[in-house]
Parts: sequence; structure tokens; C-alpha cells
Amino acid sequence: MSGQSRAWARDARRWVVKVGSALLTDNGRGIDDSVIGDLVEQLTALRARGCEVLLVSSGAVAAGLLRLGESQRPEELHELQAAAAVGQSALLQRYEQAFAERGYLTAQILLGHDDVEARDRYLNARGTLSSLLDRGVIPIINENDTVVTDEIRFGDNDTLAALVANLVDADVLALLTDQSGLFDRDPRHDSAATKVAHAPANDPSLDAMVGDGGALGRGGMITKLRAARLAARSGTETLIAGGKELQVLVRLAAGEPLGTWLESGNAPQKARRQWLASLVTFRGVVEIDEGAVKVLRSSGKSLLPVGVRSVEGDFQRGDVLLCRDASGAEVARGLSNYSAEEARQIVGRSSQDIAAVLGYGGEPELIHRDNLVLL
Repeated sequence: MSGQSRAWARDARRWVVKVGSALLTDNGRGIDDSVIGDLVEQLTALRARGCEVLLVSSGAVAAGLLRLGESQRPEELHELQAAAAVGQSALLQRYEQAFAERGYLTAQILLGHDDVEARDRYLNARGTLSSLLDRGVIPIINENDTVVTDEIRFGDNDTLAALVANLVDADVLALLTDQSGLFDRDPRHDSAATKVAHAPANDPSLDAMVGDGGALGRGGMITKLRAARLAARSGTETLIAGGKELQVLVRLAAGEPLGTWLESGNAPQKARRQWLASLVTFRGVVEIDEGAVKVLRSSGKSLLPVGVRSVEGDFQRGDVLLCRDASGAEVARGLSNYSAEEARQIVGRSSQDIAAVLGYGGEPELIHRDNLVLL
């Protein structure tokens, strides 16, 4: 993937789409049903061509302020949380109705800082989103504004969308905004501003080009650049485009050079393996049998409990495990689906026996192949 050709977008199969408050609320004049209807129509068009879509939607606070009769965004956290609580249900209802009219189920996902930073919550969130996508459900994601605090808030839904892209190994992060892309200067104040059509996400010259956001949204171009750099860690390509552009998502998916493409420079699988390989501190060691070694190395499959001979260490779900063969040679490293106590109970057992042994159901793998890297 190089140059300015967008042909790669035609083959992209997993899209995280983020839409901001200014678009959804018509710059503060109420939830714009026509915008939601148009957005949903485009997302379902992507689904019809075989893509998976996850929607990260701002607008809860702005919608809540309007329902409460407030014209200004408050500064105090509890007032913002109250507005989010009032607005989130209204916003989701609009989405749910619009998707249902087109035959699609939706699911509301409210994420907090720990859901993507703590590895046990990371596994839970990743598993939930994967299960929803497998069932054809469209996740609608927002920050949990009703309970979040200043110290741990993502700060903007651009960042949240990038972290979701990391969670699900998205091919594309599409950030829809009220601008037609990233410009070298603020086009609202400088008519000579030039749009950046394509650049590496980590190009340092981009830092001087970004500015602050508007009154309703917390995200400006500075947060979109930061999001693109976060998304690039998992090999996700970022597209920044005008949300009011006619059929913008459909045209982006067709490879049309709209907006700004911030290139990751990483192949998705390579990027994820690099991240897993960087987790050098492990909390436990499992010895795996010859059959498991062969399966991991030749087939790239998950590590099942039946292939484990012994467990060492004190670890929790989401901690890093080192996998060794009978001679002590290091074979792989990955994130455990179980605690040390649970793992010891299911060692050597068939995955079908896990619920009977533990007394509750769990994942069939000790380490899923998506969370495992060979050494």
C-alpha cells in the first residue's frame, strides 16, 4: 500500500465509523433525523457489500442539553453527565429505529477507560464486539459519559473510535466531520488553506496544521490526528472526510479520493503481532505438549486446555503467558482467557468440559489465536 491510490478501500472489510456532535445535532439545533437516516442508509450499504461496521457516535451530551433547554455546554462534570444521561437514550432510539427500518439489529456499547486499557476488560470488550459482528448486529458505541470522571475520560470520541479500531483490528477508521478533511491551515479563517489528500499518519509536519474543536464537540483536527496515530498501531487506515458530502462512506469504500487519508504504514496482522511481542513481561508459564506445539506452529490455531501439561505462576485473565515445550524452549506468548486457579483446573481437559469443571461457561481456548504470537 503506497502512493495516493485508494484501491485498497474496496477490499476493506471492517469499518469503524465515527460521527461528531456538530453533524448529528445540526450544530446544536436538535438531533437531525435526516442526517441519521442518511448515515444509516450508507452504513447498511456497506453491510450489503459484505463489510462489517461499528458506529462510534457522539451527540449524547448535545442532544441532552437541547432536551433540557440548555443553549451552552456546561463546564461542571455532573451537569455534563446529566445531559449525557438524558440525551443518550434519545440518540440511541433514533439509531435503533432507523436501522430496524432497514432490517438490522443494533447494540448499545458504553465504554470506559478500563475497558480498553486493562487487559481483562480488553478481552471482554473485544469478545463482546466480535460476537455482535458475528451475529450481524451493528454496535453503536459511545464513551460512558454518565459516570466517567475527568481523570479517566477519553476526552473525545475520535480517540475512543481509534481505540475501538485497535480492539477489533479494523481495516478502516472513518472520521466524519464538518470539514472536508485535514487542511494545512484552518479553512474557516483562511480561504487559501489547502487540503491534505494523503500523508503518513506519523508525519511530524502534520502537527503544525491541526487546531482546536468547536463549542459542542470536544474533538478538533488535533484529536483526529492523534486518533489516526493510535489506529495506525493496529494497521488501521484513517480517512477524515466531510459527513455532509453526498454518499461519503459509499464513495470512500469505492476508493474515491475524498477527504484525507492518513496512512498507517503497517499491515494489520504484523502490527498486532508486534504489539503482542512487545508484552515481554509475563505473569505465568504453561508447558504445552508436542501436539499443541505442532498445531500452533503449523496451523496458527488457538491454544486449547487439552494441549497444556502444566501451569506455573499467579496470573489473572488478560495477563501474558509464556508457552514452553517439554524441553523448556519458548514457543509462543499470549493473553490468557483464564486466571491461574482456573487454568490449573482445566489443564489437559477438553474445551467441552470447561463448564462442568469450573461450574460456569467460558471461552474454549486458554489463549485465542488472535491474542497469541509465536516466538
